[in-house]
Amino acid sequence: MSKYRIERINETIKEVLSEIVLNEIKDPRLGLVTIVSVRVARDLATARIHFSVMGDEAQRQIALKILKGASGFMRHAIANAIDVQHSPELRWVYDDSLDRAFRINEMLRQTGTPSTTGEATVRPSEPDEHDVEDLEDEEDDLDEAAEGEELTGEDEAGEEDDA
Repeated sequence: MSKYRIERINETIKEVLSEIVLNEIKDPRLGLVTIVSVRVARDLATARIHFSVMGDEAQRQIALKILKGASGFMRHAIANAIDVQHSPELRWVYDDSLDRAFRINEMLRQTGTPSTTGEATVRPSEPDEHDVEDLEDEEDDLDEAAEGEELTGEDEAGEEDDA
């Protein structure tokens, strides 16, 4: 089977499962579950469903039990969506990438290092004498340049003003 078709099937299964988890499973113990990715075998016999859950290990185990229990219903919905003779067997795999990202951001926040998500803040350092002097010199240079333009009557392009 072509790689393109497998990728389309992966995406379709992800959409179908996300819809089912969001709207069809009414178990209040399920919590916030996200279907992260789907990887179907080339022969369509199995599909590895990567999911994440907000919560601790106990919440993950409860979610896994509920998802496995609803697998038959989900396989039927998948068979209708992708138009295949046999729906793939669903193998549920917890994806801890979000947990790792949260831990990394927390470590960055504690050290004051900026993260790529912009969540960590940099602790401002106190300016020393040299920084203050450099800033004052730059301000003086800008003031002198502005005064020079006013005296000559030229704008930025070097043309004289009509006024």
